[in-house]
Amino acid sequence: MSVEFRDYYQSLGVAKGATDEEIKKAFRKLARKYHPDVAKDKKSAEEKFKEINEAYEVLSDPEKRRKYDTLGANWKQGTAPPPGWDRQGGRFRGRTPENGAEEFHFGGTGFSDFFEQFFGGHEGFRDYTGFGDGRGFRHASTGPERGHDVESDLLVTLHEALNGSVRQLTLRRSDEANSGASDTFRVRIPAGATEGRLIRVPGKGAVGRNGGEPGDLFLRVRLARHPDFRVKGNDLYHDLQLAPWEAVLGATVTVPTLDGSVSLKIPAGAQPDQQLRVRGRGLPGEGGARGELYVVINIAVPESVTSEEQALWRQLGEQSRFNPRRPT
Repeated sequence: MSVEFRDYYQSLGVAKGATDEEIKKAFRKLARKYHPDVAKDKKSAEEKFKEINEAYEVLSDPEKRRKYDTLGANWKQGTAPPPGWDRQGGRFRGRTPENGAEEFHFGGTGFSDFFEQFFGGHEGFRDYTGFGDGRGFRHASTGPERGHDVESDLLVTLHEALNGSVRQLTLRRSDEANSGASDTFRVRIPAGATEGRLIRVPGKGAVGRNGGEPGDLFLRVRLARHPDFRVKGNDLYHDLQLAPWEAVLGATVTVPTLDGSVSLKIPAGAQPDQQLRVRGRGLPGEGGARGELYVVINIAVPESVTSEEQALWRQLGEQSRFNPRRPT
């Protein structure tokens, strides 16, 4: 089965030479437009949301972006890794070593085959039956051999990580004996599924040999980027834009959470990068206790003002005793 190239710059609507800030702004704009929670056509919005998340996952990471730019549209003739599989710590992503021809293609994970082949996670894991000490494969055996475990990435939204969900996945195996057969099954995503967590699906890995049991499928959680929140462990971070007078005088503002909006009191004299905590509005952790939501203060300055506003700012500057460059 061929792997289709993905133009991530086109997905975000930015030029290839776009800056990191331009890529970030483009993602936020599109993510707000196509987020399944707000879009009217949820099905098409969900697919678009996955597409822009995948693009941002690559283009927002300097190392992945360099690799992507190196591959380019001629990636089949470029510096691609061995096609179909990659061995790391005893687990295979895609192709098993017995005949070099069994490939796995997943539907419903939220990532394309192109992403899986070139940008999927390859972190080490414990050794499984069928591997030696990392220097080569064990000698063939005439007895039953358990199939190798297979790994794939699973895109999980923050709302799924908060509440848990059940996802329907499709596994298509492509080999000489099994031409394009598919297997559809359901996977439970537990509440509190954090970045990098492994979800084990027994018996959905490579088929065994000589009557051996099949391996397992391991789904590595990749949290979808959100236009309003950043994730650190079980805590969420939200960047809040304040007008200068709101920071000086204090204000009561509305901030988003995964459970709906809440009112937050901003103290007078709020400073840039100051963090205000909203208890219990993060993601679930061990035992179900939720992390925190941290609201990070940013001071926004108007890019243009009217002549009347300019006069008021000038008057304030003349009367104010505040000098940010004065030694403390």
